[in-house]
Amino acid sequence: MSFFKSLILAIIATLIITYALGTSLIELFDIDVYMGDELIEPLKAISISALVVVVLMLVAVAIVLSVFGSIIFIGVLIFGAIIFAMVGAFWPIFLIAGVIWLCTGNKKTVHQG
Repeated sequence: MSFFKSLILAIIATLIITYALGTSLIELFDIDVYMGDELIEPLKAISISALVVVVLMLVAVAIVLSVFGSIIFIGVLIFGAIIFAMVGAFWPIFLIAGVIWLCTGNKKTVHQG
């Protein structure tokens, strides 16, 4: 399963669980949510909290991906530095081997007749 498909499914599951549990808790504890002096409907109160949770989850995913992305980037930089150091140290040997390979390659003769 791809990362983005899993992310979408996690967001949908979060919204459904938040709605189901949020409605139950609001009705169980008889909670009223006010914004200023205005009473907010239970569905709007749950949707606002669910959106806040989804935004926080996306921020957490971005932080995790940036940390792992930078670790992978540093690993690629170290591997590249080692490869370039080896090529820089042994380039005369590679050059001579390339010249020998070009000069002594199997040459096919074309027979016309």
